[in-house]
Amino acid sequence: MKKTALVTGASSGIGNALAERLATDHYDLILVARSKEKMEAMKAAWPALSVTVITKDLSKPGAAKEVYDEVKQIGLNVDLLINDAGFGLVGAFQSLPIERQSNMIQLNCTALTELTYYFLPDLRSSSGKIMNVASTAAYQPGPFMAVYFASKAYVLSLSEALSEELSGSGVTVTALCPGPTHTQFGAVAHAENIKMFSHTMDVAAVASIGYRALMKGKQVAITGSLNYAGAIAAKLLPRNWGAKAVRMVTKPKKK
Repeated sequence: MKKTALVTGASSGIGNALAERLATDHYDLILVARSKEKMEAMKAAWPALSVTVITKDLSKPGAAKEVYDEVKQIGLNVDLLINDAGFGLVGAFQSLPIERQSNMIQLNCTALTELTYYFLPDLRSSSGKIMNVASTAAYQPGPFMAVYFASKAYVLSLSEALSEELSGSGVTVTALCPGPTHTQFGAVAHAENIKMFSHTMDVAAVASIGYRALMKGKQVAITGSLNYAGAIAAKLLPRNWGAKAVRMVTKPKKK
């Protein structure tokens, strides 16, 4: 019996690469993002699969419940949930619009939490899998990306807690923690002018690492040896040291 995977942020970046990997393994797909045209093109490329497109802005309150309701109205059960949708912003906390920062929290934290909550009964019934896309940003405070780093710390902590809570249930929870990755994230975050994005990892490689970890039921997957070393160092260093180190690569350069 074929299984169904729901992927948020499916139209671009890591979510898109993960959707492609799932399609290669013949999963039926539920694609969720704002970009209907891109998702429809993905659907057309996989005629042998059942692909459902849900156009939704998950940064809006209530959108996660709307996705769940639409899936149930269609009569689908989710066996694998990938919460990838998210974005970041670069700049001093006070200089960034609070509305955009609140939208970031809604998307990166609230929507992810709600989707996990609503679909957990499906996942329990099929011994399913959850992937929450966190970041190596989760391991330390991030000046000039303060809300983004804090949101990813939430995602990592929630994922690790649920992984332990669901131990023995058949459901596994994997937190994928990539470092800077070659996607549209940098452009959306206006991060082209910071050192942190001067070197990025290939998105297909990041997705491949995450996918293997998900299939094995690993609790946490950090992409790349340098990112892994950085995460370990962040655990060992005093947090104020970590914040100062991050400041050096996130503070926008003067134009």
